[in-house]
Amino acid sequence: MYSADKITIETPEQITLEFTLAGIGSRFLALTLDTLLQGVLYLVVILVAAFGPANALKWFSGTWATAIGLFLLFCIYWGYFACFEVLWHGQTPGKRAIGIRVVKDAGRPINAIEGIGRNLMRAVDGFGFYVVGLVCMMISRQNRRLGDYVAGTLVVHDKKTAEVKPDWEVAGRPRTSTSAPELGRLTEEDLVVVETYLYRRFDLDPMVRVNTAIRISALVERKTGLTRRPDQSDDDFLETIARETRDQARFRTSGRNGAS
Repeated sequence: MYSADKITIETPEQITLEFTLAGIGSRFLALTLDTLLQGVLYLVVILVAAFGPANALKWFSGTWATAIGLFLLFCIYWGYFACFEVLWHGQTPGKRAIGIRVVKDAGRPINAIEGIGRNLMRAVDGFGFYVVGLVCMMISRQNRRLGDYVAGTLVVHDKKTAEVKPDWEVAGRPRTSTSAPELGRLTEEDLVVVETYLYRRFDLDPMVRVNTAIRISALVERKTGLTRRPDQSDDDFLETIARETRDQARFRTSGRNGAS
């Protein structure tokens, strides 16, 4: 469901997640920063090729030095965005600085094929100083360029964890524990769904938040066989599940992807 600058996505697990779409301005600002960084990398390659230490370049004469330099420039142009977006879970240095991220239109992080696919289309989107991409985003309700349509991706705002991270250890609240081997039945994707909700719940409409918490709790209960206590809210139950799963060190802790 789309509304103004927000989009609501229902995951395959029937969990509703809400994202704020990145606007044309923030996307082009991120692109400007990335282009400047690409320019620096181009300059470094050219300077090394032209003025590098003699002992490092003496093995390469004329044709070979030129071929290697062109290959590196080619890799920077075509590989910069794809490599960063795959390795940094949908972000480049420019996107990270602006606070936006590429995600699948199903709310999942992008994979290598999607990262490469959307960035190969930059050759078309970038035609005429990104006129094609700009026009495409202007007529798209979700600010998509051609590469986003090809890969099935969206660019959304990625709020900093410090801004939305819930207080899981409120003073005076007794810490409950559900530490049990049944937690081993949860997959890493299940944990992503739980933590994405916990980090974004305060941005959700109250009714959406309640229904989402109920659905995720039901998913966890169905997979693990664990049930929340009668005096325990769905949020408390999910907080405990996430904390105990992390405490068991079953998954490597990483920066939030915002389902993003």
